[in-house]
Amino acid sequence: METIYVDVLIVLNIYVNFFLLRITAGITHSPLRTGRCAAASVYGSLFSLTILLPELGNFLSLLIKLAAAISIIVLAFGFHSKKRLFLNTFAFFTANFVLAGTVYGVYNLLKPEFIHFNNACFYIDFSLIILVVSTAALYFAVRIVRIFTDKDIDGDYKVFIRTGNKIISLAGIADTGNALVDYFTGSPVIICSEDSFSDLTGSELNISLLPKGFRLIPCTAVSGKGLIPIFRPDEVVISDGSNSGRKPVDAVIGFGQCNGKAIFNPKLLKI
Repeated sequence: METIYVDVLIVLNIYVNFFLLRITAGITHSPLRTGRCAAASVYGSLFSLTILLPELGNFLSLLIKLAAAISIIVLAFGFHSKKRLFLNTFAFFTANFVLAGTVYGVYNLLKPEFIHFNNACFYIDFSLIILVVSTAALYFAVRIVRIFTDKDIDGDYKVFIRTGNKIISLAGIADTGNALVDYFTGSPVIICSEDSFSDLTGSELNISLLPKGFRLIPCTAVSGKGLIPIFRPDEVVISDGSNSGRKPVDAVIGFGQCNGKAIFNPKLLKI
């Protein structure tokens, strides 16, 4: 009879979920805070207890796996759009299948006694050191691939910002130096000129008297540290110079000194 220790099962899945969520964030360029990643990993580990149930069949196991993946992604990344939810869930599901497929392949090939499968879940009864080393190697492999694929995107861009019936257009600059994210939502921040604040709101920028929907976040720049106002518009679209390639992006707008430009991280233009 197979012996499964629930504490080992839970710890194993917390670690694996944390690793897979980090991989998902790296693939889709989605901001992921450590606290939310940890919370989603603990929540996701509860689904591993289905390995203790009688065999459910492939279809039902797949439905449970899909429901788990979607809820884990929402908890980890939040819900910003159906497209972003689909991309993150697809990447997370793919990473799960690659990992589970690899383990299952080893299981079928070697028939080891320390790997147990049931209801699309697996249990590995061996040293956590081996697990840490192997998953860390895979994580860094993904990061290395991203280093080579995430090159700066040069070119002329336009950033269109719509709030209500007002639409403004600013010349865009893709700059990896803008790594600012909204700590509340995890969304990237596009820094726009202070002049564009009045174009959108009809009033001068005064951080002590901001319109409804605006709030302040800390920002570090070459000139020093400070607070900048941000808000989430109804729509943000980045297009290339010819307007042939237009991409809606999930971002918030911040206002600072940037010489009339809209500065965004080039990762917004990727998956």
